[in-house]
Amino acid sequence: MKLSFRRRLIYVGAAIGALTLTGVGIGSAQAATSLAQHSRSAAVKPTVVLVHGAWADGSSWDKVAAKLQHGGYRVVTPPNLLSGVENDAASLRAYLDTITGPVVLVGHSYGGMVITNAARGDEQVKALVYVDAYIPDQHDTVFSLTSAVPGSVFAAEPSTVFDQVAIPGNTEAANFYVKPSIFGKAFADKTIPAKDVAVLAARQRPLASNALFEESGEPAWRTIPSWSVIGKQDAVIPAAEQIAMSERAKAHAVQINAPHLSMVTDPGAVTNQIEAAAKATD
Repeated sequence: MKLSFRRRLIYVGAAIGALTLTGVGIGSAQAATSLAQHSRSAAVKPTVVLVHGAWADGSSWDKVAAKLQHGGYRVVTPPNLLSGVENDAASLRAYLDTITGPVVLVGHSYGGMVITNAARGDEQVKALVYVDAYIPDQHDTVFSLTSAVPGSVFAAEPSTVFDQVAIPGNTEAANFYVKPSIFGKAFADKTIPAKDVAVLAARQRPLASNALFEESGEPAWRTIPSWSVIGKQDAVIPAAEQIAMSERAKAHAVQINAPHLSMVTDPGAVTNQIEAAAKATD
């Protein structure tokens, strides 16, 4: 059996040698190599998972998703439950388990809390991208990070910025909606037309109040390379705090002239940063 196998190797080697001596053979080999490399490149292009923040839904990513799809990426925007850091992270982790191949995981605002916890220990997640987002360390909370430096419109008495709605069967938490009078100031900073802000405010999804105070766990960014987009006019997470969090996480950061909804006002810059993270996974 071993002798037969060695003879077959000799025959294959001779055939390759004969092909190499001809121009046609060389060209064919080069074409095959190029095709194989192209196929491998296409096969490993990561799936981009876009996670929205509080008081939003997946439509907040529409402009970025369209650009990424045009670039050949598979894009998914699973719903963020907005029920609390631990539960939301577990839900996202279960979704990630259904994806085959490498993943670039992107979070906006509160979505940063979620991806930081969901990606921990997940070898498929090759890069984290934070867009105007919380980049928590262990024991950080949304509340502690929001009030870490002056400037957030949400660093105030909750009753002045949120409308509270009871959660049936839950006596320890309530659903928080951003007051319409605060919504535009917090998210748009006059860069989005008032009529569009009104629509965003009308369809906002609530954040459970317990999500503001749940501690984050061991951060995934300790082992996964990170990128960030910092909106310099952000009125929810002040730019100074975003810079501090980015530096702590050793994230590749870019600063842009945008409010908290930078993926709406400057989808090109946000897409570029996501693509930079994706290309770094090759």
